[in-house]
Amino acid sequence: MQILIADAFDAKLPERLSPFGQVSSDMAALGQAHVLLVRSKTKVNADLLAQAPSLKLVIRGGVGMDNVDKKLCAEKGIRAVNTPRASSVAVAEMAMAFMVAIPARLIEAHTSMKEGKFLKSELKRTELFKKTLGLVGAGNIATEVAKRAQAFGMEVIAFDPFLKEHPIARMVSLDELAAKADVISLHTPLTDDTKGMINAAFLAKMKDGAILINTGRGKCVVEADLAAALQSGKLRAYGTDVWPSDPPPADCPLLTAPNVFMAPHLGASSKENLGRIGDEVVQILQDFKA
Repeated sequence: MQILIADAFDAKLPERLSPFGQVSSDMAALGQAHVLLVRSKTKVNADLLAQAPSLKLVIRGGVGMDNVDKKLCAEKGIRAVNTPRASSVAVAEMAMAFMVAIPARLIEAHTSMKEGKFLKSELKRTELFKKTLGLVGAGNIATEVAKRAQAFGMEVIAFDPFLKEHPIARMVSLDELAAKADVISLHTPLTDDTKGMINAAFLAKMKDGAILINTGRGKCVVEADLAAALQSGKLRAYGTDVWPSDPPPADCPLLTAPNVFMAPHLGASSKENLGRIGDEVVQILQDFKA
């Protein structure tokens, strides 16, 4: 079996996969590959699949599958799977990092001190204690966020059209979530229903001065609407690790909007998470070979 690792995985993964066959990271081997491993960079689309006549299995290391054309893979008899559980802790910790840092004014405090300023009286903090967290999407990652928010003494509510109940969060409608949450954290895949779901109409229903965090998918927000809400002060802040593309286009309005706290898609990039992704990849190949 020929295994092609197209994107960045744990450095030990090639050795771990060697019992299953020949392992390569050279895209020139795509034509002979039976198994293709990708993360978010490589797009498994018609152009790529046309160059991979021997392909039988695509493994997307991570949660989403929006960079894999699952329908076309199925039509070609190619199995396409991901590793949905591996990234839960890493991405949840990234969401919590934004959730703690933004109301604590940590980034502004650090930046101002590097500039020689000491804004002790100017930077006013708020706490997470007794605030309401609204989770849009209540899957594996959101559940890990809920556990951590609970430890901060937050009330947790959630909206998920596929769930009627949750072990931690109280399930509510999307409108109720928008109206009640002090912090909203997005944890949805990119689908026709979620694309652009955070738009001017949704933002108008939110609490004045609420915080929005996105570690899900960049295209779930309408960037121009979000920038306008930040400019007006309707939205206190936006913390994001995800973008419409990696990297975002230079004219992305969120790059210059006020009170945007950003990271370059680091959520799933922890050393520990790459190891967990490797564990799931090995299990997938064991089952596939069996």
